[in-house]
Amino acid sequence: MGRPSQKEQILAAAGRLFSKKGYHATTIREIAEETGILSGSLYAHIQSKEDLLFEIVDEGAMAFLNSIEDIVNSPSDPVTKLRAGLAAHIQVIAEHLDASTVFFHEWQALSEPRREMIQKKRDQYEAQWAAILDAGAREGVFASRDPKFARLLILSVANWVYQWYRPTGNLSPSDIAERFTDVIVDGLKPVPSEEGTK
Repeated sequence: MGRPSQKEQILAAAGRLFSKKGYHATTIREIAEETGILSGSLYAHIQSKEDLLFEIVDEGAMAFLNSIEDIVNSPSDPVTKLRAGLAAHIQVIAEHLDASTVFFHEWQALSEPRREMIQKKRDQYEAQWAAILDAGAREGVFASRDPKFARLLILSVANWVYQWYRPTGNLSPSDIAERFTDVIVDGLKPVPSEEGTK
């Protein structure tokens, strides 16, 4: 890979600062200093600070959408899709920790037209998860009592990973997804002991 362009460096610096300080608390001067250029030079690449926020959030939205599309359209069974979907979701977070933090926390700071664009992509992503859960309910492998609440639970659990995931940790995104899926699919029911099955 070649050296990142100046625009990519600016976006990476903005992502780091927005994730640590928040969008509103971060100044253009701080982004310039983080990038190592003069504040005025930023405007050769952007028109406003919001442009940076939008690009970071939109890139995050597309990364999540692209990660699940092939999984939903695959011939795999719903449990396999759930496991793969969680692994893909966590992989996006793992590879883009700063951008994920910004995506989850700062997107509502966008102006209304841009916020609506991101909301549509978030809705599209949730619809992909709804398709997995609906297929599982139809096939009888998932309970169908409250699919909306199930979707909210799964995505809430997956979204929170950015708070504690560390690339240097012992568990890979797939390992984490495996454990989450086991709990989601099997619940907290105790596993019958061999003694109890005799």
